[in-house]
Amino acid sequence: MNMNIPESVKKGIEDVKEGKIVLIFDAEDREGETDFVVPASFITAQKVAYFRNVAGGLICVAIHPIAAEKLGLPLMSDILRNVNSNFSSLRKIVEEKGDLSYDKRSSFSLWVNHRDTFTGITDRDRALTIKKIGEAVDKVLNGNSYDFYNEFRTPGHVSILRAAERLLDERRGQTELSVALALLAGIPPAMVICEMLDRESGNALSKANAIAFASERDLIFMEGKEIVDAYQSIGSP
Repeated sequence: MNMNIPESVKKGIEDVKEGKIVLIFDAEDREGETDFVVPASFITAQKVAYFRNVAGGLICVAIHPIAAEKLGLPLMSDILRNVNSNFSSLRKIVEEKGDLSYDKRSSFSLWVNHRDTFTGITDRDRALTIKKIGEAVDKVLNGNSYDFYNEFRTPGHVSILRAAERLLDERRGQTELSVALALLAGIPPAMVICEMLDRESGNALSKANAIAFASERDLIFMEGKEIVDAYQSIGSP
């Protein structure tokens, strides 16, 4: 491992390789949020339950932009900007420059359920959908074909996030940070992320409390800037 990589990221890389949950804090001048992160390939119904009960935010799957392109998964904002005249009013609701105080745009793509799910919302169903998204990403990035539209349906209960084309050189949200971590670890870049919320205030859990949470449970806590430094130090894998 490159000696320029921060110790927390070195440990985080080893943990995600083993399918363990790690914590990533984006930045004070961004969302100021800490997310649970785990590879999609290691998701289970039990982990989905843990994410929703303990983290409490939105459970999403962040994927590499090349995988998104190969699977035919555009940004939701681009879909809505290009609706036909029958639904032209939808264009008005798409986020515009200045709508988000923390970034230029969001990363949302489609919300899907795998076709083998029932309602799609149960822990088992969401785990199945997430695992299948991870398999799809792995297949297309290894040169195999994959009929995403035959395997999944939308609307659904799992949000797919499409990372920026130039990853951390373009955007430094949880989407890009988690995908960059996957690349550093040499695992398929499909990562389950979920914001940690404060049970009392309902706001994002403070950085201090997230660090304490990680320490109490022997989980790795990483700052976004540490992942950025690691990613840049090895020349963007």
